[in-house]
Amino acid sequence: MDYLEFNKNELVNLENSLTKEVLRTNRAGSFSCTTLIGCNNRKYHGLLVCPLPQVDGGKHVLLSSLDETIIQHDREFNLALHKYEGDNYEPKGHKYVDKFVADPIPTLIYRVGGVVLSKEKILVSSEPRTLIRYTLLDAHSETKIRFKPFLAFRNVHALSKANLDANTKVREVDKGIASCMYQGYPELFIQCSKKCEFVSAPDWYYNIEYILEQKRGYDFKEDLFVPGYFEATIKKGESIIVSAGLSVVKSNTLQKKFESEVKNRVPRNSFENCLINSAEQLFVNEGKETRVLAGYPWLSARSRDALISLPNLIYKSENPQIYKSVLSTLIGQINRTLTSGSTNQEDYSDCRSDVPLWLVWCVQQIDKQYPEFDIWKEFGKDVKSVLNNYLKHNITFRVDDNGLVNNLSDSVANTWMSSSIQGRPILPRNGYAVETNALWYNAILYAVEKCKANGDKTFGKKWETLAENLKNNFVLTFWNDERGYLADYVVNGYTNTQVRCNQLIACALDYCMLDKHQIKSVLRVVEEQLMTAYGIRSLSPDDPHYAAHCRGNQDQREYASYNGSVWPWMYTFYVNALEKIQPRMVMSAVNKFLETFEPEVRTAGISCISELYHGDPPYHGKGAISFALNTAALLQLKRMANEANGELESAKEKKNVTKKSGKATAKKTAKKTEKKA
Repeated sequence: MDYLEFNKNELVNLENSLTKEVLRTNRAGSFSCTTLIGCNNRKYHGLLVCPLPQVDGGKHVLLSSLDETIIQHDREFNLALHKYEGDNYEPKGHKYVDKFVADPIPTLIYRVGGVVLSKEKILVSSEPRTLIRYTLLDAHSETKIRFKPFLAFRNVHALSKANLDANTKVREVDKGIASCMYQGYPELFIQCSKKCEFVSAPDWYYNIEYILEQKRGYDFKEDLFVPGYFEATIKKGESIIVSAGLSVVKSNTLQKKFESEVKNRVPRNSFENCLINSAEQLFVNEGKETRVLAGYPWLSARSRDALISLPNLIYKSENPQIYKSVLSTLIGQINRTLTSGSTNQEDYSDCRSDVPLWLVWCVQQIDKQYPEFDIWKEFGKDVKSVLNNYLKHNITFRVDDNGLVNNLSDSVANTWMSSSIQGRPILPRNGYAVETNALWYNAILYAVEKCKANGDKTFGKKWETLAENLKNNFVLTFWNDERGYLADYVVNGYTNTQVRCNQLIACALDYCMLDKHQIKSVLRVVEEQLMTAYGIRSLSPDDPHYAAHCRGNQDQREYASYNGSVWPWMYTFYVNALEKIQPRMVMSAVNKFLETFEPEVRTAGISCISELYHGDPPYHGKGAISFALNTAALLQLKRMANEANGELESAKEKKNVTKKSGKATAKKTAKKTEKKA
């Protein structure tokens, strides 16, 4: 049995199979996403979803689905599945599904009488193009196959409705058709690798329902347009490839293109390879720039998430040097917003006081994990520029005389706890935020250390004085011996003493303002009130504002996400803090966490890790099905486990060598004794 394989019993059970989603992405920013059995249940699902900057800058679902029908002896067996009103599923193609495997690429096996058909899907790595290969594995009589494309041509956040403005005409191209439903959109080319008859039969399919959108409190009914269908005879052992892309392709190259793409895929035959595969899917090229998406299927590129994730996303990457392109992109936009004081909403998030400090932290972590890159030589001047810009006027924060960074506005979300309700942040955390000031101190001392090591004597003295002032005032501001943990934020004389996960960051950083006694005390509180098997809660269950489950409408989910929901990525900061005070316990904690999460690659997004989890059992994954921060966190822990196992193996080998050496010495001594005797 393959590592990621699902049998017929698992697949025909819709309560099970409709909760599992298959995601494929490419470096062009396109993606393909649907459920295990191909029934779309989100508005974000589709076989080809592409960024279209010429339309509105967003991503758009062009090809929603491709329905297949097997025809034998004039009998039709429709393999597709859509949900309509009243829990009606048509045409119930899931009953023919026999098996799903994910390695090397997502593959469904159908059995219809004596017919066995495989369906393999792949997204071309460098362009917006989906390839689907159908292979007739077995058949005992003449067999035909029919393909019916369902077109959407709409933004991922919207839904399509039947309308008179839609252009329902298509034009013929090499073994296929081209369609463009609305002005401003590019043409969608649907082509086959062999000659297939296209039968024009334009029609709208009304009120297809997406049950996950219904549960989330959104509009959930869509009308999709079908221009007609392709039909061809298929022989036993024969393959037909269907291509859907934004440019015409030579049909006789599709087989070679498909096989070439398969060879370049990271196998998903282990937990570690699933994580590596998920990490690779998060990188997107935009011209000469490279960005890291926060997750799929709806999250965009967010600077903070990218910076926290990047050092570990490149672990075992085919191209670890990709960090240069990502950092160059981020450093440019962050320094621009710091120096210009931009209020443009698009880049306003980069003006938050913690984002540039995460940039310094990112450089620091890559420097530590990959010293061969000599990252300081390339980005050291940018780090110093970031620090110098902190002492200048900024519209969202300032450095006070006490050395602490002060978030000035309560009308924006100032930290990673960034959800809003009706335009107002749930947790503004204005004033002094605990992790922001911890990152500030860490950034200063890291820069000072690197400047000294590289012979830059002019940078350090002023900053060391500032750091000492900051350290003294940080402890006075956030620490209380009676509480035994750090305040979350302090503003205008008010101290927020809610037990939250942010204090872990202050304990875990390489340059920490707390002593070992204080770190130990914080970890005890975290273990008692915030720790779960799936990560760290965002708020203690003892707090009256605690929300145990992330469910309900959008406002309720947004509120719960930072008032109780579990964030797996925070666990790495717990591990790093634990390493400072109880290093012998670290690998036990790491291995236990990895064991907990390995089954998750079969639970929501196949081979992916969900965004967050309920605060109370059962700890079901919620939010995006693939999340950069959690993928990176688990890769960090996997790296630690691999390194520890390597050291363990080396220790065993050394011990064996010592034993052999000891035995050899003992034999020599015995022989000498015999001679003397």
